[in-house]
Amino acid sequence: MGLAVQHEKKIFDTRLLKRVFRFTAPYKKKFYGSVMLSVLLALLAPVRPLLIQLTINEGIAGKRTAAFLEGPGGFIIEITIIQLLLLLIETVTRFYFTYSTASLGQSVVKDMRNSTYEKILQLNLRQFDQTPIGTLTTRTINDIESVNDIFSDGLIPIIADLLSIISVLTYMFWADWKLTLVCLAPFPILIAATYVFKETVNKSFIKVRNAVANLNAFVQEHLTGMSLVQAFAAEKREQEKFLSINDEHRKANVRAIFPYSVFFPIVELVSALSIGLLVWWAAKESLFLSPDQARESAGIITSFILCLNLLFRPLRVIADKFNVLQMGMIASERVFKVLDNPDVTNRGVALKTNPPVMNGNISFEKVWFAYNGDQYVLKDVSFTVPAGQTLAIVGNTGSGKTSIISLINRLYHHNKGHIRIDGVNLEDYDLFDLRSKIAVVLQDVFLFSGSVIDNITLRNPAISKKQVEDAAKMIGLHDFILRLPGGYDYEVMERGATLSMGQRQLLSFIRALLYNPSIIILDEATSSIDSESELLIQQAMEKLVAGRTAIVIAHRLSTIRNAGQILVMDQGEVKELGTHDELLAKNGWYARLYRMQFAQQAN
Repeated sequence: MGLAVQHEKKIFDTRLLKRVFRFTAPYKKKFYGSVMLSVLLALLAPVRPLLIQLTINEGIAGKRTAAFLEGPGGFIIEITIIQLLLLLIETVTRFYFTYSTASLGQSVVKDMRNSTYEKILQLNLRQFDQTPIGTLTTRTINDIESVNDIFSDGLIPIIADLLSIISVLTYMFWADWKLTLVCLAPFPILIAATYVFKETVNKSFIKVRNAVANLNAFVQEHLTGMSLVQAFAAEKREQEKFLSINDEHRKANVRAIFPYSVFFPIVELVSALSIGLLVWWAAKESLFLSPDQARESAGIITSFILCLNLLFRPLRVIADKFNVLQMGMIASERVFKVLDNPDVTNRGVALKTNPPVMNGNISFEKVWFAYNGDQYVLKDVSFTVPAGQTLAIVGNTGSGKTSIISLINRLYHHNKGHIRIDGVNLEDYDLFDLRSKIAVVLQDVFLFSGSVIDNITLRNPAISKKQVEDAAKMIGLHDFILRLPGGYDYEVMERGATLSMGQRQLLSFIRALLYNPSIIILDEATSSIDSESELLIQQAMEKLVAGRTAIVIAHRLSTIRNAGQILVMDQGEVKELGTHDELLAKNGWYARLYRMQFAQQAN
């Protein structure tokens, strides 16, 4: 999917931004409310400097009387009260602005994360083969959280800051355009520094994001495979790899900090230069002013000092906010790469009955399949399994056995040929109805953290505890579950770590039976379990496949003997097909496999 690496490039795509803002559609009131509050804050910004100017020019000089208060100083008291009210209004407005933008961002993050996870659930397994799980975790959690910054620290705050800058500059030019130009003389230095800072931080942050994704992918993969690491005493080597990846993460963050340590002192320097030029110009002009003009000049100079503070406050952070916006855009692009992946094609309408009915007659006709390109793992495979019969598949590792069972319930899509169930092409079935009639018990049974009953039902509220108990009793596993501490409420750790392989597989048999499938797909795994679990599994399997079409990757002699047909695979090709006795009589591929793998079980 190309999700693992983000190349260093400038990303500010209006098309991408529009796509992000589509997620604001359910929250139009919050969005437009935030924009209106930003406009209000911009209009309020130059009012306080104007009031300060009036206080000095009119109030202190005694030129203006109070509108409501009598006596000396009444005008100044009125102006002070107005200033306090204005400060209160501005504080409340800024609170609601900050809260509404953050709330809007979190609402978008919630919806986008829901959409992303829903998409991941629908991805073809080919995408999971090509993308590290840690990378998808980063997309779903870290990158989507960065999208929040587009709203809370990105676009809307940038608009608010720009409007505030325009508002303050408008007042300054209205008050004294010459003095404004003098104050803005050092600004080309700031503009150049801002551009360099923005570009440098953008590249640095891309490296930080890549480092985070690499770190997440490494930790996720190695935590999952910790048993293998420890079994081969590879702890030291893996620790060295982790130290290297973690050191790259540290270096990326340090490189990202450096531009800040340069840029902010430059902003302070430019601010000091502007104020210095303001004082110099005012001192020079005062030599030629009358007392009344000097008093008015004092008001303007004081208000301009306040205005410069109001200008530099957003300018200190606007470049950083623009980078935050860009990083949010980069993160959103990564998320959209996940959302744009093709789903498993589901155009089918077959089985759209209530309840869906399937007999279970399976046929493969000249099927070819490759995981990558034209490296076919199944080549011209043809066979038929009549409804209610069992097909055992045998062959050496890599012969294509697992690929066959993966195609039947459309975990992957075959490249050429036809796969039909009950004479209907597999693609013509509704995917979810199709899978509801096929139960899969794999060799590596995955269990989620939670109770035994949650793992059996997969938290399906439509399945009652009584149904679970009845299914367990039907295949003789009810007593086994009751022997667990807490019985059906026994808490299973992640991946079923607190249960043995045999116990996990027994639970998967109950899970399969509960959905009353027409087709059972079994990858037997009895070579590494105790004899008691093996006996229970054998009994459960016999009851599970009774009256159903079954395809079994066979590891046991009894399965092969009881199968209606045996399919012998080698390097993706069908070598032989027939019953146990027929294939032994041929003294070919099956006979050799039987002597190597199964003869010892017969003794």
